[in-house]
Amino acid sequence: MPKRHLFRRSRPAEFLWPGLRLAAAAAALIALTGAAAAADPQPRRGGVLQFAVDAEPGNYDCHSNVSFAFLHPVAPHYSTLLKFDGAEYPQVKGDLAESWSVSADRRTYAFKLRPNVLFHDGSPLTSADVKASYERIVHPPEGVVSARQVYYSAIDEIDTPDARTVVFHLRWPEAAMLANFASPWNCIYSAAKLKEDPLFPATHILGSGPFTFVEHVKGDHWTGKRFDRYFLPGRPYLGGYVAHFVAGAKVVQGLENGSLQAEFRSVTPAERDQLVAAMGDKIYIGETPWLVNLMVVFNTKHPPFDDARVRRALSLAIDRWHAAESLQGTTFLKFVGGIMRPGYAMATPETELTDIPGFWRDIEASRAEAKRLLAAAGQSHLAFTLTNRDIAMPYTPAADDLIQSWKAIGVTVNQVRLDTKGWEGALEKHAFEVAIDFGGDYFDDPTLQLAKYVSSDLSPSNYSGSTDRFLDSLYVGQAVTTDPRQRARIVREFERHALTEAYAVPFLWWNRIVAASAAMKGWHLTPSHYLDQDLAEVWLDSEPQGLPAQRSELTISR
Repeated sequence: MPKRHLFRRSRPAEFLWPGLRLAAAAAALIALTGAAAAADPQPRRGGVLQFAVDAEPGNYDCHSNVSFAFLHPVAPHYSTLLKFDGAEYPQVKGDLAESWSVSADRRTYAFKLRPNVLFHDGSPLTSADVKASYERIVHPPEGVVSARQVYYSAIDEIDTPDARTVVFHLRWPEAAMLANFASPWNCIYSAAKLKEDPLFPATHILGSGPFTFVEHVKGDHWTGKRFDRYFLPGRPYLGGYVAHFVAGAKVVQGLENGSLQAEFRSVTPAERDQLVAAMGDKIYIGETPWLVNLMVVFNTKHPPFDDARVRRALSLAIDRWHAAESLQGTTFLKFVGGIMRPGYAMATPETELTDIPGFWRDIEASRAEAKRLLAAAGQSHLAFTLTNRDIAMPYTPAADDLIQSWKAIGVTVNQVRLDTKGWEGALEKHAFEVAIDFGGDYFDDPTLQLAKYVSSDLSPSNYSGSTDRFLDSLYVGQAVTTDPRQRARIVREFERHALTEAYAVPFLWWNRIVAASAAMKGWHLTPSHYLDQDLAEVWLDSEPQGLPAQRSELTISR
């Protein structure tokens, strides 16, 4: 049996971050099969990393996007204020910030920026650029979507005493604030470009990250090359990277023949086994519970989904426990859980979760109650269209299971599958009846994970369009609470109310299985597929093919 230990093991969260002690079921946060990896040799410069992304971004704006299909090809072009340390998850470290301090009352965060940071056009990056970028996130101009705006609602004012200092003043002591400053989505943009056009980032790439933009050939690939004036000495090690927009069998074939070195999202259990059998020690596998769940969202602006009885009935009809057993061998879908990741300290325990509608163990009783609720709402012959994403894994098998569950209570469902751009547009514009969405972000924290359930006028990522001021008050309450036990109680109350009202409901949580060539070093497996993707520390101990012939130098090729 080959060794399967490609990625340096991240330390379990309970030893690193206050309040993040995992339950025994997930005590080994990063589960790598095989012996611990030996220390990496000296990093080697050169080479071009070829990796797969099974979808592509619809626009280029970090602040508005929510999908890995954006972050994997685009993140290497940008810098953020802080970032998560992949080797020491969930610790954070400086990116643009050289150092920082937090006031005793946790309402003032001051950052000292690194000297001599340049954007890729040669212009200097200063505190003014950080301020402009965060003001765009906190108070998006007309036409700009700030998908995670609610995470930063505590920010009151931003000061820039000098070109290398930026100070954030908060309205309240937000518990997740330091981690939020490490968000991989908070790309720092040029203040001058934003002043000229707030929508500039949607169609242009101009960052200060380790790699400059070369081209985006729609439907084929995305290319970046080393930025020789990057602020970290000696980085990046790679000469460049190419993200190939391929999926399924082509990914496995590419890994087997060496034309690809990685697929950073996940492969399926069957693909994992096929790669190990075919490649032996040339392929390494990293596996961990994944900070993502597939969820069902109901458009509360579209009757009859404005009726809680209808939404609750459709949740009650889903046999999550059987689905977890039947799908985990062939898909990413594996764990039953509520809004917080199963095993996380603030997740609702299974003994309490099974009392919430939709999570009962007795599916016959659950579906009988679902039929009763539909009849009471005058919807015994309900029919609707399910809007889904055209990424096969795991969206297609999930939809098949959901449709069969709803059929069991007499509901007729038609499915429409859209590409990433069309699917995101339908969700953002509330142009659907019922849709498959996903929950989860870059870090285990209620401020992040509860955001999709906060009223839609406060949280653009709440695609149900619901307004629930009780949930809003609980959301703020958990954010300002310093006692972990009290915070957990508030989160549990939030979760029970949200899942009972069923504006949106989790289906199943995912399991992440990353496959990569033994030649790739310096990358670290975490529970989030959004982290450690700037590729600054990645290197190859053998050099694959170089960059493709450039069709468009530093311009967007569509």
